[in-house]
Amino acid sequence: MIILGLDPGLGTTGWGLIRAEGNRLSHLANGHLKTETKAPLPRRLAHLYAMVSALVADHAPDTAAVEEVFVNANPQSTLKLGQARGVVLAAAARGGMDVGEYAARLVKKAVVGVGNADKTQVHAMVRRLLPGAEIAGADAADAVAVAICHAHHLASARVRA
Repeated sequence: MIILGLDPGLGTTGWGLIRAEGNRLSHLANGHLKTETKAPLPRRLAHLYAMVSALVADHAPDTAAVEEVFVNANPQSTLKLGQARGVVLAAAARGGMDVGEYAARLVKKAVVGVGNADKTQVHAMVRRLLPGAEIAGADAADAVAVAICHAHHLASARVRA
């Protein structure tokens, strides 16, 4: 099964693709999608939608997972993040996949073992879990972590079924 993990953001959306075969995970690709900061919001959202749609079309993942929005001190930033997340969810769902959603604390706990891990710890554990993978930065590492979390949850659901 190919899993697409997405860490949404209006400026930068991280993405990561992994293959899950039973309990074995392998890295396929990762990167980040950027929008032009000076462009109007609707144009940025449309561009983000097109980039995620192209990613889905190019790699044909079986399922996707997206990190949930956290509320930060700036309501405008939270609102823009929510809009970007909605676009990412829509593009993935439009690609015909079921999409899992995970809180950042749950992703960190699944990958690092603690829910309050920082980005450096997440990046280090992603590299340890997927030896040889070149990770394109913190946003991509977070996206790969979301994919790993989804793989674990899917495996647990199969065991319970």
